[in-house]
Amino acid sequence: MRIVTRPDFDGIVCAVIIHEAEEINAPALWIEPSQVQNREAEIREGDIMANLPHDPRCSVWFDHHVSNQAEEKIEGAFKIAPSAAGVAYEYYRSANRLPREYDELIHWTDIIDAADLNEDQVLRPEAYPYILLSMSVKNRDETDPPYWNRLVAMLREQTILEVMADPEVKQRCNEVVEENRLYVDILKQHTVIHHGTISIADFRSMETVPSGNRFLTYCLFPQSHASIKIRYADSGKKSVLMSIGHSIFNPTCRVNVGKLLSNYGGGGHAGAGGCSLDARDADRVLEEVLAILGANQEA
Repeated sequence: MRIVTRPDFDGIVCAVIIHEAEEINAPALWIEPSQVQNREAEIREGDIMANLPHDPRCSVWFDHHVSNQAEEKIEGAFKIAPSAAGVAYEYYRSANRLPREYDELIHWTDIIDAADLNEDQVLRPEAYPYILLSMSVKNRDETDPPYWNRLVAMLREQTILEVMADPEVKQRCNEVVEENRLYVDILKQHTVIHHGTISIADFRSMETVPSGNRFLTYCLFPQSHASIKIRYADSGKKSVLMSIGHSIFNPTCRVNVGKLLSNYGGGGHAGAGGCSLDARDADRVLEEVLAILGANQEA
Protein backbone atom coordinates (compact mmCIF):
# COMPACT_ATOMS: atom_id res chain seq x y z
CA MET A 1 0.00 0.00 0.00
CA ARG A 2 1.41 3.36 -1.06
CA ILE A 3 0.58 7.04 -0.52
CA VAL A 4 0.40 9.14 -3.68
CA THR A 5 0.15 12.84 -2.99
CA ARG A 6 1.28 16.30 -3.96
CA PRO A 7 4.49 17.91 -2.64
CA ASP A 8 2.95 20.85 -0.82
CA PHE A 9 2.13 21.31 2.85
CA ASP A 10 -1.41 19.94 2.46
CA GLY A 11 0.02 16.86 0.74
CA ILE A 12 2.57 16.35 3.48
CA VAL A 13 -0.11 16.52 6.17
CA CYS A 14 -2.27 14.13 4.12
CA ALA A 15 0.64 11.71 4.25
CA VAL A 16 0.90 12.17 8.04
CA ILE A 17 -2.76 11.27 8.53
CA ILE A 18 -2.78 8.36 6.08
CA HIS A 19 0.40 6.89 7.60
CA GLU A 20 -1.25 6.95 11.01
CA ALA A 21 -4.41 5.21 9.79
CA GLU A 22 -3.16 2.70 7.22
CA GLU A 23 -0.49 0.01 6.93
CA ILE A 24 1.81 1.76 4.47
CA ASN A 25 4.50 -0.56 3.14
CA ALA A 26 6.02 1.39 0.22
CA PRO A 27 7.69 4.80 -0.19
CA ALA A 28 5.38 7.70 -1.00
CA LEU A 29 4.99 8.80 -4.61
CA TRP A 30 5.13 12.61 -4.80
CA ILE A 31 3.61 13.96 -8.02
CA GLU A 32 1.97 17.08 -9.44
CA PRO A 33 -1.69 17.23 -10.55
CA SER A 34 -0.70 17.58 -14.21
CA GLN A 35 1.02 14.18 -14.04
CA VAL A 36 -2.32 12.63 -13.11
CA GLN A 37 -4.28 14.63 -15.68
CA ASN A 38 -1.82 13.71 -18.45
CA ARG A 39 -1.68 10.03 -17.36
CA GLU A 40 2.06 10.35 -16.82
CA ALA A 41 2.02 8.88 -13.30
CA GLU A 42 2.13 5.15 -12.62
CA ILE A 43 -0.91 4.72 -10.38
CA ARG A 44 -1.68 1.18 -9.28
CA GLU A 45 -4.18 -0.82 -7.27
CA GLY A 46 -3.67 -0.32 -3.55
CA ASP A 47 -2.54 3.28 -3.91
CA ILE A 48 -4.11 5.89 -1.63
CA MET A 49 -4.25 9.19 -3.48
CA ALA A 50 -4.72 12.54 -1.74
CA ASN A 51 -4.77 16.18 -2.77
CA LEU A 52 -4.70 15.18 -6.46
CA PRO A 53 -7.20 14.58 -9.27
CA HIS A 54 -8.82 11.15 -9.10
CA ASP A 55 -7.27 8.28 -11.03
CA PRO A 56 -9.51 5.18 -11.39
CA ARG A 57 -6.54 2.88 -10.88
CA CYS A 58 -6.12 3.87 -7.22
CA SER A 59 -7.97 2.16 -4.35
CA VAL A 60 -8.65 5.14 -2.05
CA TRP A 61 -8.88 8.85 -2.83
CA PHE A 62 -9.17 12.06 -0.81
CA ASP A 63 -9.50 15.54 -2.25
CA HIS A 64 -11.12 18.95 -1.86
CA HIS A 65 -10.54 20.82 -5.16
CA VAL A 66 -13.70 22.00 -6.88
CA SER A 67 -12.29 21.06 -10.30
CA ASN A 68 -11.58 17.46 -9.25
CA GLN A 69 -15.04 16.16 -8.31
CA ALA A 70 -15.42 12.56 -9.46
CA GLU A 71 -18.76 11.40 -10.81
CA GLU A 72 -18.25 7.75 -9.94
CA LYS A 73 -18.55 6.36 -6.41
CA ILE A 74 -15.12 6.13 -4.82
CA GLU A 75 -13.54 4.66 -1.70
CA GLY A 76 -12.34 7.53 0.45
CA ALA A 77 -13.86 11.00 0.62
CA PHE A 78 -14.33 14.16 -1.40
CA LYS A 79 -15.55 17.44 0.05
CA ILE A 80 -15.18 21.10 -0.84
CA ALA A 81 -13.16 21.97 2.23
CA PRO A 82 -10.17 24.11 3.31
CA SER A 83 -7.71 21.22 2.91
CA ALA A 84 -7.50 17.66 1.62
CA ALA A 85 -5.76 16.71 4.87
CA GLY A 86 -8.84 17.86 6.76
CA VAL A 87 -11.02 15.64 4.56
CA ALA A 88 -8.79 12.61 5.24
CA TYR A 89 -8.63 13.44 8.95
CA GLU A 90 -12.41 13.61 9.27
CA TYR A 91 -12.77 10.32 7.37
CA TYR A 92 -10.32 8.36 9.51
CA ARG A 93 -11.27 9.96 12.81
CA SER A 94 -14.96 9.13 12.30
CA ALA A 95 -13.89 5.52 11.69
CA ASN A 96 -11.76 5.51 14.90
CA ARG A 97 -8.64 4.63 12.93
CA LEU A 98 -6.29 7.29 14.30
CA PRO A 99 -4.18 6.53 17.40
CA ARG A 100 -3.86 10.21 18.33
CA GLU A 101 -5.42 13.58 17.54
CA TYR A 102 -4.01 16.10 15.10
CA ASP A 103 -6.47 18.93 15.63
CA GLU A 104 -3.81 21.66 15.82
CA LEU A 105 -1.97 20.43 12.71
CA ILE A 106 -5.21 20.23 10.71
CA HIS A 107 -6.33 23.64 11.99
CA TRP A 108 -3.20 25.28 10.59
CA THR A 109 -3.23 23.21 7.40
CA ASP A 110 -6.77 24.44 6.76
CA ILE A 111 -5.68 28.05 7.30
CA ILE A 112 -2.63 27.70 5.06
CA ASP A 113 -4.21 25.80 2.18
CA ALA A 114 -7.34 27.98 2.18
CA ALA A 115 -5.14 31.11 2.35
CA ASP A 116 -7.17 32.29 5.33
CA LEU A 117 -4.33 34.56 6.43
CA ASN A 118 -4.19 38.06 7.82
CA GLU A 119 -1.75 40.73 6.68
CA ASP A 120 0.67 40.18 9.56
CA GLN A 121 0.86 36.46 8.79
CA VAL A 122 1.73 37.28 5.18
CA LEU A 123 4.32 39.94 6.00
CA ARG A 124 5.85 38.13 9.01
CA PRO A 125 5.49 34.36 8.50
CA GLU A 126 8.55 33.86 10.71
CA ALA A 127 6.31 34.73 13.67
CA TYR A 128 3.95 31.82 12.86
CA PRO A 129 5.75 28.42 12.90
CA TYR A 130 3.26 26.42 10.83
CA ILE A 131 3.06 29.10 8.15
CA LEU A 132 6.84 29.41 7.88
CA LEU A 133 7.22 25.62 7.84
CA SER A 134 4.72 25.36 5.00
CA MET A 135 6.78 27.83 2.95
CA SER A 136 9.84 25.61 3.31
CA VAL A 137 8.11 22.91 1.24
CA LYS A 138 9.39 23.40 -2.29
CA ASN A 139 9.85 21.24 -5.38
CA ARG A 140 13.15 22.37 -6.85
CA ASP A 141 15.72 19.58 -6.89
CA GLU A 142 16.67 16.11 -5.68
CA THR A 143 17.19 17.32 -2.09
CA ASP A 144 13.50 18.06 -1.68
CA PRO A 145 11.80 14.60 -1.64
CA PRO A 146 13.91 13.37 1.33
CA TYR A 147 12.92 16.56 3.15
CA TRP A 148 9.21 15.96 2.49
CA ASN A 149 9.55 12.43 3.86
CA ARG A 150 11.39 13.69 6.95
CA LEU A 151 8.66 16.24 7.61
CA VAL A 152 6.02 13.51 7.43
CA ALA A 153 7.95 11.42 9.95
CA MET A 154 8.56 14.35 12.29
CA LEU A 155 5.01 15.73 12.18
CA ARG A 156 3.65 12.28 13.10
CA GLU A 157 5.48 12.29 16.42
CA GLN A 158 6.87 15.72 17.29
CA THR A 159 5.45 19.05 18.39
CA ILE A 160 5.76 22.01 16.04
CA LEU A 161 8.46 23.52 18.25
CA GLU A 162 10.49 20.31 18.07
CA VAL A 163 10.10 20.22 14.29
CA MET A 164 11.18 23.86 13.94
CA ALA A 165 14.28 23.16 16.06
CA ASP A 166 15.51 20.51 13.61
CA PRO A 167 18.73 21.79 11.94
CA GLU A 168 17.57 21.15 8.37
CA VAL A 169 14.14 22.67 9.01
CA LYS A 170 15.76 25.68 10.65
CA GLN A 171 18.14 26.17 7.70
CA ARG A 172 15.37 25.89 5.11
CA CYS A 173 13.12 28.26 7.04
CA ASN A 174 15.94 30.82 7.32
CA GLU A 175 16.32 30.60 3.55
CA VAL A 176 12.59 31.24 3.15
CA VAL A 177 12.81 34.41 5.26
CA GLU A 178 15.65 35.72 3.06
CA GLU A 179 13.85 34.74 -0.17
CA ASN A 180 10.75 36.61 0.96
CA ARG A 181 12.82 39.69 1.70
CA LEU A 182 14.32 39.69 -1.81
CA TYR A 183 10.99 38.77 -3.43
CA VAL A 184 9.46 42.15 -2.58
CA ASP A 185 11.73 44.01 -5.01
CA ILE A 186 11.44 41.28 -7.65
CA LEU A 187 7.64 41.50 -7.57
CA LYS A 188 7.75 45.27 -7.90
CA GLN A 189 10.03 45.01 -10.95
CA HIS A 190 8.09 42.29 -12.79
CA THR A 191 4.45 43.04 -11.96
CA VAL A 192 2.02 45.10 -14.03
CA ILE A 193 -1.63 45.88 -13.30
CA HIS A 194 -4.26 45.16 -15.98
CA HIS A 195 -7.85 46.45 -15.97
CA GLY A 196 -6.95 48.20 -12.72
CA THR A 197 -7.71 45.04 -10.77
CA ILE A 198 -5.43 42.21 -11.97
CA SER A 199 -1.74 41.95 -11.08
CA ILE A 200 0.45 39.99 -13.50
CA ALA A 201 3.89 38.84 -12.39
CA ASP A 202 5.63 37.65 -15.55
CA PHE A 203 8.91 35.89 -14.80
CA ARG A 204 9.54 34.54 -18.30
CA SER A 205 12.41 37.01 -18.80
CA MET A 206 14.27 35.58 -15.79
CA GLU A 207 16.65 32.65 -16.16
CA THR A 208 15.95 31.52 -12.60
CA VAL A 209 12.37 31.63 -11.36
CA PRO A 210 12.37 33.44 -8.00
CA SER A 211 10.93 31.88 -4.88
CA GLY A 212 8.89 33.92 -2.47
CA ASN A 213 5.69 34.31 -0.51
CA ARG A 214 2.86 33.98 -3.05
CA PHE A 215 0.58 36.22 -0.99
CA LEU A 216 2.95 39.21 -0.91
CA THR A 217 1.46 40.51 -4.15
CA TYR A 218 -1.83 41.20 -2.36
CA CYS A 219 -0.04 43.40 0.17
CA LEU A 220 2.06 45.19 -2.45
CA PHE A 221 -0.81 45.73 -4.91
CA PRO A 222 -3.93 46.08 -2.76
CA GLN A 223 -5.98 47.45 -5.68
CA SER A 224 -5.88 44.05 -7.39
CA HIS A 225 -8.60 41.49 -6.71
CA ALA A 226 -6.80 38.74 -8.64
CA SER A 227 -3.22 37.84 -9.46
CA ILE A 228 -1.57 35.91 -12.29
CA LYS A 229 1.94 34.47 -12.15
CA ILE A 230 3.63 33.20 -15.31
CA ARG A 231 6.97 31.41 -15.58
CA TYR A 232 8.69 28.82 -17.75
CA ALA A 233 8.37 25.27 -16.48
CA ASP A 234 11.60 23.99 -18.03
CA SER A 235 15.01 25.20 -19.15
CA GLY A 236 14.04 24.57 -22.76
CA LYS A 237 11.23 27.12 -22.42
CA LYS A 238 8.75 24.80 -24.15
CA SER A 239 6.07 24.95 -21.47
CA VAL A 240 4.72 27.68 -19.23
CA LEU A 241 3.15 27.45 -15.79
CA MET A 242 0.31 29.86 -15.07
CA SER A 243 -1.11 30.40 -11.58
CA ILE A 244 -4.15 32.50 -10.78
CA GLY A 245 -5.49 33.51 -7.40
CA HIS A 246 -8.13 35.69 -5.81
CA SER A 247 -6.76 38.38 -3.52
CA ILE A 248 -7.10 37.27 0.09
CA PHE A 249 -7.58 40.91 1.17
CA ASN A 250 -9.77 42.27 -1.64
CA PRO A 251 -12.48 39.60 -2.04
CA THR A 252 -14.31 41.04 -5.04
CA CYS A 253 -13.25 38.58 -7.76
CA ARG A 254 -16.25 36.46 -8.79
CA VAL A 255 -14.53 34.19 -11.34
CA ASN A 256 -14.22 30.51 -10.36
CA VAL A 257 -10.52 30.00 -11.00
CA GLY A 258 -10.57 26.19 -10.81
CA LYS A 259 -13.33 25.94 -13.40
CA LEU A 260 -11.69 28.56 -15.60
CA LEU A 261 -8.36 26.75 -15.68
CA SER A 262 -10.01 23.36 -16.25
CA ASN A 263 -10.63 24.69 -19.77
CA TYR A 264 -6.86 24.73 -20.27
CA GLY A 265 -5.98 21.35 -18.75
CA GLY A 266 -5.52 22.70 -15.22
CA GLY A 267 -7.76 23.21 -12.23
CA GLY A 268 -7.86 24.07 -8.57
CA HIS A 269 -10.16 25.83 -6.14
CA ALA A 270 -12.73 28.54 -6.74
CA GLY A 271 -10.17 31.05 -5.51
CA ALA A 272 -6.86 29.65 -6.79
CA GLY A 273 -5.49 27.26 -9.36
CA GLY A 274 -2.90 26.58 -12.00
CA CYS A 275 -2.24 25.03 -15.37
CA SER A 276 0.60 24.03 -17.67
CA LEU A 277 0.60 25.45 -21.20
CA ASP A 278 2.54 25.03 -24.41
CA ALA A 279 4.78 28.11 -24.49
CA ARG A 280 3.47 28.92 -27.98
CA ASP A 281 -0.07 29.21 -26.60
CA ALA A 282 0.72 31.10 -23.41
CA ASP A 283 0.14 34.64 -24.65
CA ARG A 284 -3.15 33.71 -26.32
CA VAL A 285 -4.39 31.98 -23.16
CA LEU A 286 -3.24 34.92 -21.06
CA GLU A 287 -5.34 37.31 -23.15
CA GLU A 288 -8.37 35.03 -22.87
CA VAL A 289 -7.94 34.72 -19.12
CA LEU A 290 -7.47 38.48 -18.73
CA ALA A 291 -10.69 39.12 -20.62
CA ILE A 292 -12.61 36.76 -18.33
CA LEU A 293 -11.05 38.13 -15.14
CA GLY A 294 -11.60 41.68 -16.37
CA ALA A 295 -15.30 41.01 -16.99
CA ASN A 296 -15.43 39.54 -13.48
CA GLN A 297 -18.57 37.49 -13.98
CA GLU A 298 -19.55 34.38 -12.07
CA ALA A 299 -19.31 31.16 -14.10
